[in-house]
Amino acid sequence: MPYEFILGVIAIVMLASVIKTIAKNNPRVPAPQPDPEAARLRDEVTVLKDRIAVLERIATDKSSRLEHEIEELRDR
Repeated sequence: MPYEFILGVIAIVMLASVIKTIAKNNPRVPAPQPDPEAARLRDEVTVLKDRIAVLERIATDKSSRLEHEIEELRDR
């Protein structure tokens, strides 16, 4: 009689382990696919942030420095 109880507990633990392994290796929900539109938008946001940084630098720099940089560009 006590051996039957021990065998029952072992069987339950083994069954639970098998079910856990099957559930872990066979997900019902597929993995999300990368969205190419999201990647394109991320790249565009990065470019726009860089442009804004340049515009902020131009707006906050002293006018003499800006004039100097414009002159350098004209000389090229």
